[in-house]
Amino acid sequence: MSGYRPPITDIRFTLEHVAGLGRLTSLPEFAHLDSDLLTGALEEAGRFFAEVIAPLARDADRTGSVHEPDGSVTTAPGYRQAYRSMVDAGWVGAAFPEEWGGGGLPRAVGVGLQEMVMSADMAFALCPMLIYSADALLMAHGTDEQKATWLPRLVPGDWTATMVLTEPQAGSDVGALRTRAVPVDDGTWRITGSKIFITWGEHDMADNIVHVVLARTPGAPPGTRGISCFIVPKFLLGPDGKPDRRNDVTCVSLEEKVGIHGSPTCVLSFGDGGEGAVGYLVGEEHQGMRYMFTMMNHARLSTGLQGLALSERSYQQSAAYAQERRQGRPEGERSDDAAIIRHPDVRRMLMTMRSRIEAMRGVMYRNAVAVELAERHPEAKVREREAEIAAILTPISKAWGTDLGVEMTSLGIQIHGGMGYIEDTGIAQWWRDSRIAPIYEGTNGIQAIDLVARKLPLRGGDAFRELIEEARAEAKAAPERLSDVAAQLLYALDAVADTADRLQAMERIDSLAGATDFLDMVGDTFGGWMLLRGAIAAATGPDGYPEGFLEGRIATARFYAERILTGVPCRSAGVLAGGASVFAIPQEAFPGA
Repeated sequence: MSGYRPPITDIRFTLEHVAGLGRLTSLPEFAHLDSDLLTGALEEAGRFFAEVIAPLARDADRTGSVHEPDGSVTTAPGYRQAYRSMVDAGWVGAAFPEEWGGGGLPRAVGVGLQEMVMSADMAFALCPMLIYSADALLMAHGTDEQKATWLPRLVPGDWTATMVLTEPQAGSDVGALRTRAVPVDDGTWRITGSKIFITWGEHDMADNIVHVVLARTPGAPPGTRGISCFIVPKFLLGPDGKPDRRNDVTCVSLEEKVGIHGSPTCVLSFGDGGEGAVGYLVGEEHQGMRYMFTMMNHARLSTGLQGLALSERSYQQSAAYAQERRQGRPEGERSDDAAIIRHPDVRRMLMTMRSRIEAMRGVMYRNAVAVELAERHPEAKVREREAEIAAILTPISKAWGTDLGVEMTSLGIQIHGGMGYIEDTGIAQWWRDSRIAPIYEGTNGIQAIDLVARKLPLRGGDAFRELIEEARAEAKAAPERLSDVAAQLLYALDAVADTADRLQAMERIDSLAGATDFLDMVGDTFGGWMLLRGAIAAATGPDGYPEGFLEGRIATARFYAERILTGVPCRSAGVLAGGASVFAIPQEAFPGA
């Protein structure tokens, strides 16, 4: 199986020339981050992930984690040592504030680091990913005491974290959860109930696990309005602040999954000991869902990155295979034993993967810059506008990115032909690992509903319209040599703008029937915008890039415009078709009724 080569040049180019990293480095907190420091950090992190993490992925996929008779979990061989090395090297908390033990890098750079570790081994990368989300939750909503207690150990990765939402009867309907939290005299709470699908819910990688749990308090109103948020550690802390006695949290079993076998996905039970697990209320009662969205939105961008990262890993392996595999006679040539990369359809698949990857990277990194500017920019108007952009881009990053992850990793199998369907090549692992990403952190259908029902109406629709106008202005200002790419982007933008306006005028059930197709339209179009932005930058010839790299960016943008953007306007009719055909067949006519 081909090894992983971190795409440092692509990541740096996207940060500096597409996503707008310069807007962050102009802020006082990031003024120290020049191009040399950025390159050095990416190269050193990439080397670590490629040499220490990536070699574990194949064996971890085969062996998985083991649920021991005492309820503990032993992770795949090498994981514990690799995680400790990652903590010691400072990569877990690199993009969090120095005051809590982080490295002080912008989150957009942290997204680049996340992409690389996810490409190296997604199952492994899920463990630190959940720490990032818990960090964000506590920084935004924790008390000073909670921050002082948990963040100095969570941020650098000494302790890990989980997001504990799902219950068997509830699924994505979090408001239907039944886990209970009862107050006691010392100010703590006792948690009882069961949760399923808890990623990295039990393991041997760290000395403690901080579970962030949603539960319902006595007398709470029904639905999501009655949910509260609690910190429930695996080990309660002693007077010295170190893990002491075991809390009443039990790993009942591990899920047998299609992919991400190295990641222990647990069924957790709280309160089997009788009194309940000790929990600490975060913020106010009944505000748990609002607080959890801080954590979930952080995780949703990270989940979108999984689609990008696995596409990159599959693309690298597929391109290497296509260079080596010899079969057939290319059109117009005499050789009967040519590398398959010379065949037009193989080249088409590779270019599809390459262009989709660059489009995803642009949208997701721009999303990360918007999140940071919304929190840190000194001007209120800029903060408000970037918060709107982040709100629009987050469901797109998550849903469009993860759907493409499944599609691109499937293309990787196709490029391998029959050998792609054989586990020995390893290419199928990236497809299997990718398949969970459209499901968790809010299914992609939920993301589409969020975009159409909540994000399009922001400021009466003007927040979305202004984003379209920004893209239009950049396309109209493109240099002559990119006029063909710009023209296709403008056609796509016109189609998206018109579809968005008409979608908002429809009955809700009709608009929701077209929501997923609309989200894909917007993702493809914004991806083309980011590719054009990169091509414009490449056309100016910035220094410091390898020979052929900048021309490659332009060629890739042109391919995307011809093959992807041209299809965007055609999809409008399907989006606007309404719900009549969706519900034309009665429920009773489907199997299982």
